[in-house]
Amino acid sequence: MDPNEDTEWNDILQDFGILPPKEVVKDEIEEMVLRLQKEAEVKPYEKMSLEQLKEAEDDFDEEDMKAMEMYRKQRLKELKSLQKRQRYGELKEIAGEQYVKEVANAPKDVWVVIHLYQSRVPMCSLINRHLSLLAQKFPETKFVKAVASSCIENYHDSCLPTLFVYENGQIKGKYLGVTECGGTKLTVEELEWKLAEAGALKTDLEENPKKDLVDMMTSSIRNASILQCALELMPFYQAPSSTPASQQFHSTSPDKGIILQELSTSFLQHSLE
Repeated sequence: MDPNEDTEWNDILQDFGILPPKEVVKDEIEEMVLRLQKEAEVKPYEKMSLEQLKEAEDDFDEEDMKAMEMYRKQRLKELKSLQKRQRYGELKEIAGEQYVKEVANAPKDVWVVIHLYQSRVPMCSLINRHLSLLAQKFPETKFVKAVASSCIENYHDSCLPTLFVYENGQIKGKYLGVTECGGTKLTVEELEWKLAEAGALKTDLEENPKKDLVDMMTSSIRNASILQCALELMPFYQAPSSTPASQQFHSTSPDKGIILQELSTSFLQHSLE
C-alpha cells in the first residue's frame, strides 16, 4: 500500500494516525506559497483614485475587474459624502438683498450662521476672525456675514455684533450685542461652544471653555440690549398695513422688508422670554 496514494481510505488512516501524513510535493508547496502571497498582497487598485482606476482598467483580469467595480462604487460613495460635508468652508460676505436666499432659504437641513456687523465696531472684527476659523473647521455649516446697514437701515451699533443661527428657515439661536456674544475677550473656542449649544455645529470640546459666569447683572444687561434693539425696529415693523410691502420698512427691497419683519418679531419674542 502506497501511503502517499490519494485515496479516501488512506485519508481515513492518516486522520487516525495509522499512516504518516501525506508528503506534500514541491510543486504543491510552491503553489500554496504563491497563493498565500497573492492573498496577502494589497490590490493595487485599493490605492488608486477614481481617475487612475479608469486608466488602469485594461491591466486587470476579470476577478480584479469585479472587485475594482465594487471598490469604485465605494470610493464614489465616500466622495459624495465628503463633498456633502465640505460644501462650504469659508466665511462668505453677502449683501442685504441676498439675505433671504442665502440664509432663510438655505438648503434643507443646512445650519446657517450669519453675522450682522459694522467694520467700525471692534467686536465685530473679532467675531469675523473667529467665524473664519470656525468655517474652515466645520465646512458642513454655512457661515455668512453681512453689513448690518445693508440688511436693516439705521440698525444701531449697540445691537452689534448680531449673530443668528438658522436651520430650515427658522431662527434657532440669537446673540445681540457685545455682552451676549461673549464679551470683548471672546475666544474662538468660546464662540464654538456657543454655536454648538444652538445646534449649528458638532464640537469636539468636552466642556464650556468659559466657566459659568452668567449672573443676574449679565442677564439684565442682555435683556436690556434685546429690548433696545426691538424698540429701535418697532417704527419699521409697525408701518400701516395699506403701505405697499416694498415700502413698509423704509426700503425699496422686498427682501429687506422680510428681514425686518422677521427680526423685529424675533427680538420682541426674545425680550419677553
